[in-house]
Amino acid sequence: MPLKIQGRLLERQLRCRALQSPLAGVSDRIFRNLVRRWAPDALLFTEMVNATSLELGHGRLKMDGLQEETGPIGVQLFDHHPDAMADAARRAADAGAFLIDINMGCPVRKIARKGGGSGLIRDPDLACRIVEKVEAAVGLPVTVKTRLGWCSEHNAIGVEAAVNWCRRLEDAGARMLTLHGRTREQRFSGTADWNAIAAVKAALRIPVIANGDVNSPEEALRCLRITGADGVMVGRGSMGAPWLVGQIDAALSGLPIPTTPAPLDRLVLAKEQLLALIEARGDHGLLIARKHMSWTCTGFPGASQFRQQLMRAPTPAAALDLLDQQMQRIQ
Repeated sequence: MPLKIQGRLLERQLRCRALQSPLAGVSDRIFRNLVRRWAPDALLFTEMVNATSLELGHGRLKMDGLQEETGPIGVQLFDHHPDAMADAARRAADAGAFLIDINMGCPVRKIARKGGGSGLIRDPDLACRIVEKVEAAVGLPVTVKTRLGWCSEHNAIGVEAAVNWCRRLEDAGARMLTLHGRTREQRFSGTADWNAIAAVKAALRIPVIANGDVNSPEEALRCLRITGADGVMVGRGSMGAPWLVGQIDAALSGLPIPTTPAPLDRLVLAKEQLLALIEARGDHGLLIARKHMSWTCTGFPGASQFRQQLMRAPTPAAALDLLDQQMQRIQ
């Protein structure tokens, strides 16, 4: 059964219940193309776009080429200015966004302390005004990604507060909610509270996507059993593992799960990603690729030392030469 997300004017349908989280500095078009190799129908997202910066001409590269995406692509916006958010949503819709997602969960201090991301949890009236403004500005579905709350309250009161917070977002016009099972205070520590997500899911009419600690097909299946959610979102677990969303999609669909790439295949993938980044960004592509290579180049003897060599490679050519040498050693 497709997952239906109703917008003010347009309905969107998802055939894949595994979503790839927007990841700052990670989920660029090159990374998304790799994810689509294993999960062509998955809903992917751009990196977060600051609405006010977009008005000033910054961040537009993140929305370039959306109409060329081969699968559904959401644009995630963050800010604390309702009018700027509405204008950015219109720009994203014109650029070819599948839907508009509002970030109300990013725990990064420099974003939250200015009232964006998870900072909006502490100002629900402003959060709801933003949802209302964006929903009125576009016909596309407007969705929200958020957390259980600001501070850790592992008790009935904390769960009730999370339910009330999410109900307000739904009443404001959110057409789907992605809920990370941690508070802002927890950031990424501790264990995601899937039972709290279950309570929110039971209280809402709109689709709810569970997020947090979904790092394998087995965990995804267990998460859905506990939460009753409509789907799962994969976040940090996909860093260096663009095949993970596709593996989870197969598990949720009852299909054979694609095999995790062997070390040699990971090295080939790292080289492909590095070449694509060099083509797109020149020598700066190496700086971007370093984190991806450090995540991907694992699973073989001496992998740690090899990654250290890669991180010190002074030029793209030197990094490519190291990858070629390591591939020859493994073959």
